[in-house]
Amino acid sequence: MADAGDFLKGDSPGRRVKDKLARYGVTAGGIFVLVTLVLIFFYLLYVIMPIFASVRVTSQQTFSTAFPDQAAVIRISEQNDLAYRLSTQGVLSFVSLNGEQAGQVSSQIQIMAQPTSVARTLPREEVFAYGNAAGQVVLFKPLFHNAFSEQTPQAGRQTKPGVAYPLGRAPIQLDPQQQSLTLLAASFRDHQAVIAGITADQRLRVATFEKSVSLQNQQGTWQSQFFAVPGMPARVDALAVTPDARTLYALGAQELYVVALRGEQSYVREVVDVGAEPGSRAQMTLLSGANSLLIRTGHQSIAQWFEVLRDGERQMVKAREFKLAPGSAATHLVPEYSRKGFFAVQQDGTLSAFYTTVKGPIYQETRFERVPEWMAISPRADRLLTVSGDQWQVYKVNNRHPEIGFASLWQKIWYEGYPEPAYVWQSTSASDEFEPKLSLVPVVFGTLKAALYAMVFAIPLALAGAIYTAYFMSSSMRRVIKPTVEIMEALPTVILGFLAGIWLAPVIEMHLAGVFLMVVAFPLVMLVVGLIWSLLLPAAWRVRLPGGLHILVLIPVIILLCYGCLNLGPVFEQALFDGDLQVYLASEWGIGYDQRNTLVVGIAMGFAVIPTVFTIAEDAIFSVPGHLTSGSLALGATHWQTLTRVVLLTASPGIFSAIMMGLGRAVGETMIVLMATGNTPLMDWNILEGLRTLSATIAIEMPESEVGSSHYRVLFLAAFVLFVFTFLFNTIAELVRQRLRERYSSL
Repeated sequence: MADAGDFLKGDSPGRRVKDKLARYGVTAGGIFVLVTLVLIFFYLLYVIMPIFASVRVTSQQTFSTAFPDQAAVIRISEQNDLAYRLSTQGVLSFVSLNGEQAGQVSSQIQIMAQPTSVARTLPREEVFAYGNAAGQVVLFKPLFHNAFSEQTPQAGRQTKPGVAYPLGRAPIQLDPQQQSLTLLAASFRDHQAVIAGITADQRLRVATFEKSVSLQNQQGTWQSQFFAVPGMPARVDALAVTPDARTLYALGAQELYVVALRGEQSYVREVVDVGAEPGSRAQMTLLSGANSLLIRTGHQSIAQWFEVLRDGERQMVKAREFKLAPGSAATHLVPEYSRKGFFAVQQDGTLSAFYTTVKGPIYQETRFERVPEWMAISPRADRLLTVSGDQWQVYKVNNRHPEIGFASLWQKIWYEGYPEPAYVWQSTSASDEFEPKLSLVPVVFGTLKAALYAMVFAIPLALAGAIYTAYFMSSSMRRVIKPTVEIMEALPTVILGFLAGIWLAPVIEMHLAGVFLMVVAFPLVMLVVGLIWSLLLPAAWRVRLPGGLHILVLIPVIILLCYGCLNLGPVFEQALFDGDLQVYLASEWGIGYDQRNTLVVGIAMGFAVIPTVFTIAEDAIFSVPGHLTSGSLALGATHWQTLTRVVLLTASPGIFSAIMMGLGRAVGETMIVLMATGNTPLMDWNILEGLRTLSATIAIEMPESEVGSSHYRVLFLAAFVLFVFTFLFNTIAELVRQRLRERYSSL
């Protein structure tokens, strides 16, 4: 007889080589998997971390430029190569900010002689107005033309300044009584303009302009309307008008007057106490988009006000307050051009940067030994220009992602126009002045909600199927059923999502009452059938059916049950819900209905999760040693007692792992939730409304996001959160599995 000892002991040289190769291969594969996971983790952090970088303000250049008059407005051009200065004498001057030419005045244009007031529109409009002592106004816009010299290409791009008069060069007679204009406000868009002024005798005069274009006149003509607004306070410190020519704000000593502009029927719609400190002079400016007002009401307090709709009426509310550094009052408020951020300068030289959706200052530092008389921010928000006497100072600003902070990502934020603080995900809009709303809470909530309802649908079916297949089913049928269910794992989820969105969602909408009736009737009918089988049928009939084939009796019952519930649904709907369950739920319970909702997702995703849970759980139950089952039955336990007290306890580590694997699959699912949810980021547990998940958000918005933008990096943050969720679930599953294995290892 051949001695097999050497072979079994592995002394064969060829066997040792194969064993080593297999061991090294498995080890290398495991190491590569771990390295890949670590690399993914750190790459996500690499993309995410810049959104949490602190704001940096560094000095870039200093130069000296003297003017014989006082400045009224100072701004920076789009390319950061020119600054322009409006003086109190009506002169528009252009100052170079480039290299060796910095400080040189390239051009000066006389706009109006001896103006008495000046108006600044929103920064992105770049339109200004001068008013004079005769009640006249000139509206103008600085222009910048880029030119390239072919003869001297080394000179590169050159910016040639100019000026345009959108409403004409001739002065506009705003006040027919020719009173001096002491305060002025203006707004200009392509087809609409507003000019408002306070006269020396405290009257408010308004002029609105609307451009009409016809086939005969492609250039268009301006239609104007002049009127007075009564009810103004005796003292007005600041004026502002919105670009839609519908609202005017007048700030008095203590109160804000909100004026509805309706031509001759204009009226003061609301008077709001802004809570200004006694003796302080309030300061007001519009934020980008003209939906919010920044009002300085005290020495260390700046408030944001905007309109909300409450009880069918629009009301001004103070949404939030920004606290400056203690010790001195603010002297300048400088809003950004296209974002909801602003800079503030205090009397002690402290420079602070704020963003409306971030609590507290995003930057605060004492930058100036001498408080600047003027400060301007560039259109791209990457330069600051300060002027103190003849000294001009340019600062470089690194502030790419001011809208991202812990509060904006994970806390309720009161956004413009919203009646109250809320969690909102709304990343894009048709308007350039849109305020991005990038709260991750709604999409994280949607992810957990979809996974929860999917597991509620999948766990009972998958575990019940696994128990029946592994413990009760005959071996011949098990050899057919188990591979069939496992093949379901290979079904592309895009197919399930397509069927759920195109076929299942309309079916559920048409038979909603029948679906709910099915949910209630299914367990009751199964219980009744079981009782009939066990108690009423003769034993001789029951033994005729081979063990493990009882499912053949239930299949026709399940088919008849589903058919009957769908057909009886309209009857119950008519009898109990006035013929329309959706209307009844909306009117009586305030429960809305979306065709592509969580119920559809739960069913479709449940079918995707069932094979995962079923396969692992069935293997765990089937792998319970036979001597444990036989011993329990030999001691007099029933099959049910053996199942619940021996088999399931022994297989519990595998069953729990199956559930957690299914949960991880549900959390990371993309195509089903993408096609069957409606992708509405709602914060509601209602099973009949839609949702939006992390994976669907990434799949939808990543192709459209600008590389390097805040939106782009927040999507990577969403991927990081999804990565952490999956890692957390797997870790918990492994810890619990090890604990259960140690607890029941003695069985």
